Amino acid sequence: MERRDALVIGIAGGSGSGKTTFANKIIQYFGGDVATLNHDFYYKPFAELPLEERKKQNFDHPNAFDTDLLIADLLRLKHGEDIDRPIYSYTEFTRLPQTVRVAAAPVIIVDGILIFENRQLRELFDIKVYVDTDSDVRLIRRLTRDVKERGRSLQSVMDQYLSTVKPMHEEFVEPSKRYADVIVPEGGFNAVALDMVIDRIRAEIAKK
Repeated sequence: MERRDALVIGIAGGSGSGKTTFANKIIQYFGGDVATLNHDFYYKPFAELPLEERKKQNFDHPNAFDTDLLIADLLRLKHGEDIDRPIYSYTEFTRLPQTVRVAAAPVIIVDGILIFENRQLRELFDIKVYVDTDSDVRLIRRLTRDVKERGRSLQSVMDQYLSTVKPMHEEFVEPSKRYADVIVPEGGFNAVALDMVIDRIRAEIAKK
């Protein structure tokens, strides 16, 4: 029996918008039928630069990502091949030598702030979801995450937000909302929108 391509779902939105929470709700529903990729896994390693210089990179600009590698991995997954995706260190600001095996699955979820900005990547998504959350809420969530989970100082997070996160959101992330099939206010906490997206996924799977 011929194997059909996987259904690919892109979940975009600003930093701290609740993309991952929304994705996890879908994963909980479909279980082992879902493979996941995060654009953040594919930050460029900048291995040629010393640590202090790596820290100064604009990680909210499209050029910070090895999107070509993400596209290549996504195409392999979509066609039923397992992949070994990168691991990025938020303390060393570079890619680690280890990788993580991701098994092919009927549904693939890709999330990231800039996944709709790149046309070639955008066109691989069967369903495009944009999680739209108030900027104050996103900032608070980002502060909490970066300080608690990534060992950053409060000052460094605020400096980065003002210098790159906010302007890059306005230049690249917010405009990409126009490419979404579904815009979800408040992310994973929007039960009605979540149910609608799950129903859409089920219908698309049935078509395949």
